[in-house]
Amino acid sequence: MITLLHKYGKTIAIVATQSLNDALWGLIGDFALRLFHVAILLSLWRTVMAGQGVVAGMSLEAVLTYTMVAAIFADQLAGRTRIDDDLWSGNIANRFLRPMGIYGQMLAEMVGGWIPGLLFFALPLLLIAPLLGVDPLPATWTAGLWFLLSLALGVAVGTALDLFFAACMVFLEHSVYALQRIRTILTVLLSGRLVPLALLPWGLGDYLEWLPFASLASAPLRLYTGTGEPRDLIPLQVIWAVVLWVGAHALWCHNRERLVSHGG
Repeated sequence: MITLLHKYGKTIAIVATQSLNDALWGLIGDFALRLFHVAILLSLWRTVMAGQGVVAGMSLEAVLTYTMVAAIFADQLAGRTRIDDDLWSGNIANRFLRPMGIYGQMLAEMVGGWIPGLLFFALPLLLIAPLLGVDPLPATWTAGLWFLLSLALGVAVGTALDLFFAACMVFLEHSVYALQRIRTILTVLLSGRLVPLALLPWGLGDYLEWLPFASLASAPLRLYTGTGEPRDLIPLQVIWAVVLWVGAHALWCHNRERLVSHGG
């Protein structure tokens, strides 16, 4: 077990430092654009909700905190692995030759990829949040604890969805670009990461909350802002995490022999 943890730890460290090798300015530029995006969203919400009071159970302060936390934990709420890049490059074949499970490799690399963003974007954004007029703290300390559990479950759901989409792509022999577009569109529109589902028109949020995409971002963010109940959100996340991982694993095992059709 210690040896296995050491392998995953080294993988996390390698991936975390890769982005700092020769792309530091690109990293800074990306974070600057993300900060500009957050500032625009905060400004829009202040304009849209000015004088509205509480809308669909959310006050302006809750929406601003929701938006800020969604930006701080954007990578974690997305739950993206590198499997689509591996399928495109053919590197997926090399993963089966390594002395580590393929799922463990993807998860370790995903966590390693989070570290630069957490250090150079999330932490500074958290510190300057009061300067932007946003309270970045959870509604209560218990809400913060529920958020951490919900965030972990959201990551589990997101990685299972990634594996599921990859297995479907291999089976249908679609391009990686189609996989990326479908995954991104569904996540942005249905997860609540960009717009709280409760604020969608025609009561759509009441139905979208039951889909697995809502377990990615909406559930953790609602718990953080105190606009959701753990007894309603956590069990649903657990169910989706189990169902999706079981289904994705079965589909992947059934289709991985077809990887030869993708040059892998």
